[in-house]
Amino acid sequence: MIIVTGGAGFIGSNLVAALARQQGRRVTVVDHLGDDAKWQNLAKSDVTDIVAPDDLFEFLEQHPDHVEAIFHLGAISSTTETDVDLILDINFRLSLKIWAWCAATNTPLIYASSAATYGDGDQGFDDDGDLAALGLLRPMNPYGWSKHLFDRRVAQMIADGADAPPQWAGLKFFNVYGPNEFHKGGQQSVVPQVYRQIKETGQAKLFQSHNPDYPDGGQQRDFIWVGDCVAVMLWLLEHQDVSGLFNCGTGQARSFQDLACAVFAALGLEPKITYVPTPENIRDKYQYFTQAQMERLKRAGYDQGFTSLEDGVGQYVRDYLEQADPFN
Repeated sequence: MIIVTGGAGFIGSNLVAALARQQGRRVTVVDHLGDDAKWQNLAKSDVTDIVAPDDLFEFLEQHPDHVEAIFHLGAISSTTETDVDLILDINFRLSLKIWAWCAATNTPLIYASSAATYGDGDQGFDDDGDLAALGLLRPMNPYGWSKHLFDRRVAQMIADGADAPPQWAGLKFFNVYGPNEFHKGGQQSVVPQVYRQIKETGQAKLFQSHNPDYPDGGQQRDFIWVGDCVAVMLWLLEHQDVSGLFNCGTGQARSFQDLACAVFAALGLEPKITYVPTPENIRDKYQYFTQAQMERLKRAGYDQGFTSLEDGVGQYVRDYLEQADPFN
């Protein structure tokens, strides 16, 4: 079987859906479902079991010879979470325990890092997994720091020749968008937020720029369609000779203006955009540019293309947001 922690979450449930469609695959989800819409993220997928995170290691001990690989995507991903002890328990210590189990049982491990590890981007967006290069990065919130802490610990263990899984890969996800993110509330990507604004008011609101190098709405991000993230993970599963820390973006920064216009185009409407001041409490930490360097993944052999912003947003709007059932 394949285990996906965080399998009811955004990226995780899209991966589960793709794995479940593969003939002969058995997928076990590890996640909390709670009382919100997360269960709907799994409603269309044939999963073997759903395990509470607290029961993960008991489950693993009961199936030591039946786990083909672990995708560790479960995390506290909110950038506004302030309980740092909780973040460390889930994002760092649990990850170390899963790493140790995979090393001891010779099980491949693919885990979620984050572009938040790059901080304000003043060191660039190079997915160099060398200890010295990682030491230069300064994440700007506890979430990014916890992910970075694990990346650095992995790098140190590899440098020390410590026991490791036969394959390990960390993916620094950039600005992912797509279906099954509806449970995230204010942490959803900009696409559904702009979509709702247009449907409710006929116009979209974007932040003004407070940087003279960027026009209003000209702030740029590396937006990546969730299906492309899934494609990278499936490729890694099939190429277990590939290990390392890799960016997961498109390699092409696009503006929020471009994104909003793509939503209008998908709805067959002319763009109507207004600009509001960036809230002062985030203004001094606001990123104006992110763009993944994708050369390492390509050199590792990944040769699939990435979905354009217009095509990805169009697919998201038409095939999901405009449908009565918007889940994948």
